[in-house]
Amino acid sequence: MLVRFSKMHGLGNDFMVIDAVSQRVRLSEQTVRRLADRHTGIGFDQLLLVEPPTRPDLDFRYRIYNADGSEVEHCGNGARCFARFVRDKRLTVKDEIAVETARGKAILKMLPDRLVEVDMGAPCLNPVEIPFAAELQAPVYSLDVKGNLYEVSAVSMGNPHAVLVVDDIDTAPVKTLGPLIERHPRFPQRVNVGFMQVLSPSHIALRVFERGAGETLACGTGACAAVVAGRLRGLLDAQVKVSLPGGELYIGWRGDGASVMMTGPATTVFEGQVYL
Repeated sequence: MLVRFSKMHGLGNDFMVIDAVSQRVRLSEQTVRRLADRHTGIGFDQLLLVEPPTRPDLDFRYRIYNADGSEVEHCGNGARCFARFVRDKRLTVKDEIAVETARGKAILKMLPDRLVEVDMGAPCLNPVEIPFAAELQAPVYSLDVKGNLYEVSAVSMGNPHAVLVVDDIDTAPVKTLGPLIERHPRFPQRVNVGFMQVLSPSHIALRVFERGAGETLACGTGACAAVVAGRLRGLLDAQVKVSLPGGELYIGWRGDGASVMMTGPATTVFEGQVYL
């Protein structure tokens, strides 16, 4: 089966995007892993699938697969690429798109200069729903990792995040501590791990070790979770520039159950066809 696709990225967080509206597509975990291989496949952090919605009030269904073949709930950088893809492929002419995700409805809005604003929804802080093993909800938790204690904030943006504050983003132990926290038993569905350096109340630097993908150049939900964590700790303003290895995102959160708003770019790298 020959399938058309686009290779896209949001600040270096890269995606294979497939239109499953106008062509038939069948994916398995094995197929996703094969396509994700950067030596013998297309190579990507996540595969994004555009499907027809299951509800009449929505425009599309948005599905996300990690490079290891697992399906996940949400991806902010992917959402921006998804929005650009459906417009560029003329699957819609709308400037504001309502999409169905595994966590519910998401609103994607086209802005000038190929920027996309995504209403990421309100963050979930309830440990049971994140999910995270804790008796009471708190802005910071103590996490024992091989006998060492780390202070983390636990936030869900439709997918679980653990956020640590570090003194220096360049020397943060992302590659060593990231995978240990990702699979920590207190996070039963594994977790994305953010390492945040606060540069000012309106500017942070961030690196993210993504669940099922490793460290990526950018993580949209990770940027949102970091700003939420910083706000909960009293470190950040309501509007924050987030500097990631791949570029910058702008995140706004007023708190108190409000939606997190994310603005950033989406770029098409090339188009292709592949046998599945």
